[in-house]
Amino acid sequence: MKRVIPFSKYFLPTAVFSALLVIAGVAGYIIMGGFNLGVDFQAGLLQEVQFAPRALSLTYSGRGNATIAVDRNRIDITLSGAGVDAQSHSFSYGTYRTIGGLCLAMEAIEGLSASAPETGGVSSQWLVQSARGDPQLGENPYVLHYLNPDSDPVAIEDVRTALLPLGSVSVQVLGRPSERRFMIRMEDQVLESGSENSGDQAQRVIDSLEQNFGKGEVAIIRSDYVGSRFSKNLTDQAGLLMALTLLLILGYCSLRFKPQFAIGAVLAIVHDAFVMVAFIAWTRMEFNTTSIAAILTILGYSVNDTIVILDRIKETRGIHPEEDFEAVLDRSLTETLSRTMITSLTTMLAVASLYIFTTGSMKDFALALLVGMVSGVYSTIFVASGFANFWDKQVKKRGKKRLEGSVPAKAPVKA
Repeated sequence: MKRVIPFSKYFLPTAVFSALLVIAGVAGYIIMGGFNLGVDFQAGLLQEVQFAPRALSLTYSGRGNATIAVDRNRIDITLSGAGVDAQSHSFSYGTYRTIGGLCLAMEAIEGLSASAPETGGVSSQWLVQSARGDPQLGENPYVLHYLNPDSDPVAIEDVRTALLPLGSVSVQVLGRPSERRFMIRMEDQVLESGSENSGDQAQRVIDSLEQNFGKGEVAIIRSDYVGSRFSKNLTDQAGLLMALTLLLILGYCSLRFKPQFAIGAVLAIVHDAFVMVAFIAWTRMEFNTTSIAAILTILGYSVNDTIVILDRIKETRGIHPEEDFEAVLDRSLTETLSRTMITSLTTMLAVASLYIFTTGSMKDFALALLVGMVSGVYSTIFVASGFANFWDKQVKKRGKKRLEGSVPAKAPVKA
């Protein structure tokens, strides 16, 4: 017979440890002033910028409409509309190796003007698309930037200094230093009169950066704005979603198992939620919709593992009804330990790959999952099972007291 691991001996120490984790999570939330809210939950502007010089500009004055689509390997220009036959022109970077050659090829389109006065010899492979500009070409220039892989990195301190006049602005490095990409978040400063809109804020960020780094040196990769009403609704919905998740899990476990197991399962996932709160609060990881997805994923992962173990406890108790409940718990946890470890480690290998090979919010998502998976295994073994053991002991104590109270006292013996 396989050696049974005495997990029940560690229920009390782990209960103390779990209580300390929960306290640490609450303390971290209070001390750190809440979460480091992302733009999803905090009204404001979120911009991803890249410091890349201007490469070329395009204008169109011909008949019909000209639309540009920039790919990693080519540029496509489509002509359509009244007075012109639908045409599509593709310019591959492999065919036109320099920006100058690319401009000459695109100017063959009637009405299209391409200008690259100082970057004609630059490799077309280095082109970077900016989110600014309408893909529908017209009189206003459509600008593309370029980034030399050997360019010196931009210090984050210099970026923060350039944005100081704007007030409360946070800056975060994205990717490798050589990519010169930054995430900039500016809290909502819209006045009640509505005198300032998201477009004004975005332009203020770019103007401040260009004043310090040069005109045309900044490419906007992404620009998002969330209004105060939307962020509040999203926050309320996230809280409601978490509460509903816990209620549904409690309802399912109550139908599937005894109340002691159902409450234990809910306590286990509440414990996992507090661990995630502690981790996010203390590390100052940005709390956004991706964080909510990570927490809900962990809750589902943890409760799945918990149900498997609770089911084994129920089955073992039926096979060995003569055994004490603690012995049943130890036997069941030992029998499912190998399954739990193999499943968890296999999943963690995939998540670790996400953490190593991705950046930005996906990297944070993978890190949160790794922490949550470790917590999920721990809570399944020690929190859910520990509470079931505590419940069983309390039931036995009450039954013993009731039995002692029902036994009549012996009459005194007369001398």
